Amino acid sequence: MSDAYPRVGHLKTPEAFKARLGELGLHLPMDQTIISRADGSPMSQPMTLNAHGQTFTVGNRWCIHPMEGWDCTREGKPTEHTTRRWKHFGLSGAKLIWGGEAFAVQHDGRANPNQLFYTPDNVEPMRDLLRTLTDAHVEAFGSHDGLMVGLQLTHSGRFSRPNDKKKLEPRIAYHHPLLDAKFHIDPGDTAVVLTDDEIKRLIDNYIVSAKMAYDLGFHFVDVKHCHGYLGHEFLSAYDRPGEFGGDLMGRTNFLRRIIQGIRAECPNLFVGVRLSLFDMPPHHPDPRPRKGSPGKLGPGVPDDFSGTLPSYPGFGCKRDNPLELDLDEPIQLLEMMRDELGVAMVNLSAGSPYYNPHIQRPAYFPPSDGYQPPEDPLVGCVRQIQAVREVKQRVPGLPIVGTAYTYFQEWLPHVAQAVVRDGWVDSVGLGRMVLSYPDMPADCELFGELRRAKQICRTFSDCTTAPRNGIISGCYPLDDFYKKSTEQKDLNDAKAALRERLKVLSQE
Repeated sequence: MSDAYPRVGHLKTPEAFKARLGELGLHLPMDQTIISRADGSPMSQPMTLNAHGQTFTVGNRWCIHPMEGWDCTREGKPTEHTTRRWKHFGLSGAKLIWGGEAFAVQHDGRANPNQLFYTPDNVEPMRDLLRTLTDAHVEAFGSHDGLMVGLQLTHSGRFSRPNDKKKLEPRIAYHHPLLDAKFHIDPGDTAVVLTDDEIKRLIDNYIVSAKMAYDLGFHFVDVKHCHGYLGHEFLSAYDRPGEFGGDLMGRTNFLRRIIQGIRAECPNLFVGVRLSLFDMPPHHPDPRPRKGSPGKLGPGVPDDFSGTLPSYPGFGCKRDNPLELDLDEPIQLLEMMRDELGVAMVNLSAGSPYYNPHIQRPAYFPPSDGYQPPEDPLVGCVRQIQAVREVKQRVPGLPIVGTAYTYFQEWLPHVAQAVVRDGWVDSVGLGRMVLSYPDMPADCELFGELRRAKQICRTFSDCTTAPRNGIISGCYPLDDFYKKSTEQKDLNDAKAALRERLKVLSQE
């Protein structure tokens, strides 16, 4: 339970942070101080990408992960909230903007009815959004030299909500023995499973969206394969018949055809892949009452997967024990990306925020639909970082962006510059941290210090709780823009209602 773990904010020195890692049996390289660009920070070094004869030199080793806010129009156009977020990406000081946010390639693939998606009418608004980001960067830093901006292409698959924020309208690669039950999908419903012909039309729409991105001036597209969305789900479609399931070649056919189609239509467009390197079974709150803690979620425990053994349908985990990693197939896939598909870079994450958030997004405070962390969140961070280190050693020559650094809080830059220097990863990505402290990279680069310490993300998870309750995402605790918004009251009401429900359950 989280109240059993020391908060990172209470670890006041690098020595205290290292000591806590030691208590947990964890090791990370870590610098004593933040190093500025003028003093030769590893984070200030350029990163050169090569693919199909194309070369681009990214200006530094900071990356901004895709961060959507459930705040576009129903027609898929940006609003002032969307535009403000993209402007902050440009002001961040990071030179690699990974996809801005998830962009659905067709309407039924939206994760919420306020997500960006492709239609011809949305092309010019996307041009304006890219211009906003680039102009903000030029205004802050003098030029756009070394700035690389991508667009993340997606279909939300099992987690599609194209018409109603509270209504799933899933389109899936296969019926999953645990996820079907968890998300109320009838295992006998064949209509929700995409046919091969539907998949081929979907592949065409990825290519159309990629061509739009290239025409607008995006430097690359991300073919999203992470977090339980459709691309990620194909990677574990062991029992799906036909050309998009079965062995590894079948399960990667969706990805390979998209990338090959993009290369044919847009040979000068770089392609990246954000990949969940490993997955684990879904978790749920321990239903046993917590003494002295009415109104609180229980710690996460795995759903009962015993009935799936010895062939649990997961990617990057052991099929006969899915709580343990098995990176052999992910390594094969990454080698395929490097050697055959010409992927310029990958961004490695893990798991899914929908069913095992402590694996994917370690936090001290859970979102409203989550559970208390079953382990010190530092364990989850280091699990991801160590897995990426292994990949870096086994697949040399493929530039890698790492994930799971926000929970380190004030010690994030100290760890980031050390892992880059030591060759554990090529670039460090920021997600939640950008919502509360968007210009952290700039402060590190220019001043060698965190000048807005009060804005450091403490993983309160309101940025997740809000959209889980149909409210736009943002940093409500630390960003005055959201703190003073009308949505703040809606969020407070939703959290209060949850606490009351949990109190009732704890008394039953």
